[in-house]
Amino acid sequence: MAEPVLTARELVTRAVAIPSVSGEEAEVAAYLTAWMSAHGFRAHVDGAGNAVGERGHGALTVVLLGHIDTVPGEIPVRVEGGVLYGRGSVDAKGSFCAFVAAVAALPEAALKGARFVCVGATEEEAPSSRGARYAMQQYRPDLVLIGEPSGWAGLTLGYKGRLVAKVQVEKDNFHTAGEGTSAADDLAEAWFRVRAWAAAQGANGAFETVQATIQSLSGRTDGLSQVAEATFGLRLPPRVPPAAAEAALRERLRDLPARLTFTGHETAVRHPKDNVLTRALRVAIREQGGTPVFKVKTGTSDMNVVAERWPVPTVAYGPGDSALDHTPDEHLDLAEYDRAVAVLTAALTRLALGS
Repeated sequence: MAEPVLTARELVTRAVAIPSVSGEEAEVAAYLTAWMSAHGFRAHVDGAGNAVGERGHGALTVVLLGHIDTVPGEIPVRVEGGVLYGRGSVDAKGSFCAFVAAVAALPEAALKGARFVCVGATEEEAPSSRGARYAMQQYRPDLVLIGEPSGWAGLTLGYKGRLVAKVQVEKDNFHTAGEGTSAADDLAEAWFRVRAWAAAQGANGAFETVQATIQSLSGRTDGLSQVAEATFGLRLPPRVPPAAAEAALRERLRDLPARLTFTGHETAVRHPKDNVLTRALRVAIREQGGTPVFKVKTGTSDMNVVAERWPVPTVAYGPGDSALDHTPDEHLDLAEYDRAVAVLTAALTRLALGS
């Protein structure tokens, strides 16, 4: 028996109820592709495990790239007072389901004017960004929407870059009454230098500063040697490329007995605020009674990954409060989700019709 037609709310509720920690997205991808196939999409799971659905056949190609993986941490899935609780409700199954529901609702005239490709990407919450890196080799879009929570009236234009430094110090063990520094002392000195370098970059506002944090810190000894290890995370503004930050830190730490490993090289991105995509979204938000708000984020997203290969108008959009990302209280107001679907449906129709 064919699956009954589901509402947009049922779509997101069922998707959130399927666990999909990064690397374990197969079940939710199967559910989403089945839903899309039942609602007029040409749908499949691609080589990276992404849930992909296409509608329309016009000359304009719009890629709606969201992600369907989550960070760990089980939150009992429930709807209370019109609010959906569950891991991924905000970050970011809510956004991707809003994309899918909006494209499913498009009128036939819009489908004649454009091709809409919804990609529910895997491993966005992992350093690999596997799904986005695969997708960006498959399509050449004219316009791109990234599925991330912005609030239904918010349009996110940019994300900071990222660099992760792993620092390890290993030294022979010695009595603490003796002269010299311990492995932990040298590791602490490395952190002080990293923090001082970040502060020296100046600039006003969180988006323009270099933010440095300690992500992990540990030390151990077996009686013969000492090992101290740390992971430092850097959030980088557009004017500080990851390669430049790595070179600067290697120079500042070169006299310390530390082994350095750098990962997570993501370049910051910021798109223009006035183009055909932002105009369509702004009109649609106003039609729903909202006031459009432009935003930039201090985190990273798949926007960072695809920006260089897809140099086209791009906006991150989706319902929900990004302050709830990764928290134990992650939840999505379903009335806001409904408004986001309405905004997307109207904006995509306007784009396809060229109006």
